Amino acid sequence: MHLVTGGAGFIGSHLVDALVERGDEVRILDNFSSGRESFISHHEGNDSVQVFRGDLLDPLIVSESMIGVEMVHHLAANPDIRLGTEITDTDLKQGTICTYNVLEAMRVNGVKKISFASSSAIYGEAELMPTPESYGPVVPISLYGASKIASEALITAWVGTFGACGYIHRFANIVGPRGTHGVIFDFIHKLKRDPTKLEVLGDGNQEKSYMSAHDCVRSMLHVIDLSEDGWSLFNLGTGDTCSVSRIAEIVIEESGLKGVGIEYTGGKRGWAGDVPKTYLDVEKLLDTGFVPTSMSELAIRETASALIDEIGL
Repeated sequence: MHLVTGGAGFIGSHLVDALVERGDEVRILDNFSSGRESFISHHEGNDSVQVFRGDLLDPLIVSESMIGVEMVHHLAANPDIRLGTEITDTDLKQGTICTYNVLEAMRVNGVKKISFASSSAIYGEAELMPTPESYGPVVPISLYGASKIASEALITAWVGTFGACGYIHRFANIVGPRGTHGVIFDFIHKLKRDPTKLEVLGDGNQEKSYMSAHDCVRSMLHVIDLSEDGWSLFNLGTGDTCSVSRIAEIVIEESGLKGVGIEYTGGKRGWAGDVPKTYLDVEKLLDTGFVPTSMSELAIRETASALIDEIGL
């Protein structure tokens, strides 16, 4: 049995699909604060998928969800980095404390394996690009990034202290169908409100690594299958980048709208805590034989098309 925290969310629901497709039994633990019923509704009636409604901040519920579980995929977290600038304990609670609750419930119930969704945000404004897993010291500049590196440290401590097995995945920006936040999602909603112009936060030169949700969950399961002991750490991405200005162009192209003006708010950051450029070194991942099906621009274009159909424009 695999437990997926946040399994009704964007990436979590794609992971549930992948696990079910390969024949695994899956239990979803989600409070549905950002996850959606519709993301997992196609599993209704499937005896191999269980849904536990509950909050990771409730230790009793977390412990109960661990019964009979062999491996935990911990994806539940605050999905919107910007929220942490308004409610500053959001990432502490939904990130670090929830991770502690998961690990402690694993210890109590004898669950030995955890796969954790970390982020490129932990690197902050890295001076070395592309940035490898060995880069340091890591200095996150967002509360979200801080919560992720704290969670990584808790996991490696549990591995060292209690003999657990941890798989840490530092995600690029993950995009795809069912997205509920992020730049593509925001652009589509802005165009829906005003199809004559598109506001871009910052100067548009922000540049980041992107990866499709499909490739993300494939790579997660791929690296988990590589090792059974200790802990492993991988950057998950495609090895290239795309700028925000190019994303704006792609979204407009996929919308089919004509004469849309692009307006920039200025400044190198989109918001407080935004890292202007991230570029992940994924040679370690690619050296294992993993091959992404979509590079950044194609993943963005496919996502724009899918979200336009979902949201309506």
